[in-house]
Amino acid sequence: MNTFEPNPLQVASAADTQPRRWRPLLSFRARLYLTWAIMLGLCLLFFMNFDLKFSIILDKWPNLVGLRLGPNGFLQGAALTLFLCFCSIWLSLLLGFVTALARLSSSAVAFGVASFYASFFRGTPLLIQILLIYLGLPQLGVVPGAISAGILALSLNYGAYLSEIFRAGIMAVAPGQREAAAALGLRPAAIFVRIVLPQAMRTIIPPTTSQFISMLKDSSLVSVMGVWEVMFLAQSYGRSSYRYIEMLTTAAVIYWLLSIGLELIQVRLERHYGRGFKNQR
Repeated sequence: MNTFEPNPLQVASAADTQPRRWRPLLSFRARLYLTWAIMLGLCLLFFMNFDLKFSIILDKWPNLVGLRLGPNGFLQGAALTLFLCFCSIWLSLLLGFVTALARLSSSAVAFGVASFYASFFRGTPLLIQILLIYLGLPQLGVVPGAISAGILALSLNYGAYLSEIFRAGIMAVAPGQREAAAALGLRPAAIFVRIVLPQAMRTIIPPTTSQFISMLKDSSLVSVMGVWEVMFLAQSYGRSSYRYIEMLTTAAVIYWLLSIGLELIQVRLERHYGRGFKNQR
């Protein structure tokens, strides 16, 4: 027998002594759902200790969700919150993208304006910005409505944060990608749209969605101007019925459900822009 050829008996005995790899009885998805169910059960047990009156929650639920129109015939509750966020998301995306391009440009004026804007709106509280727009613009001859002022404040505030996210995502693309595209004869605009931006989106999407979830919650600050969104209605109903915990708990559940919807959209977008990196996950 060749001395370099392994002995089958020795190989078998060595395989028996090696520890066997443990295989879970449930799949990863099943364990994930089970973990969520346990955590949700613990959360429900926590809130059940508050002696909630579900009759009050069921009575005010249609108004809080927005199934009914407000006294002025416009949206209220969660429907109005979604309207505020929907308008603010698109405006903040536009502001953030333009500001990021200005920060990356060689123009000193564009860089100065963009950096000043980002510094101011990231460095001051959102509540102060809402009040400055709602109470300050009328002194300049411009009288915005409460909803318009809220959309403008949310857009300006989150546009400043998104500009840094966009700038970081664009800079994360390797310079060799641009050089290779330029060697193929593509124009700078085509390089940015077809080469740089799709690769940057994989880095941009997770923090951008986190900012939109924060915007969804920060839209409750618009209630200081009397806008009939979720937080305003929860405080009003809690004050009138002396059952604050029921209304605040319901508002928390509504905000959480809306946030889960944004998280699901984030998963779809990450899956779409991460198709070329499946083997690296």
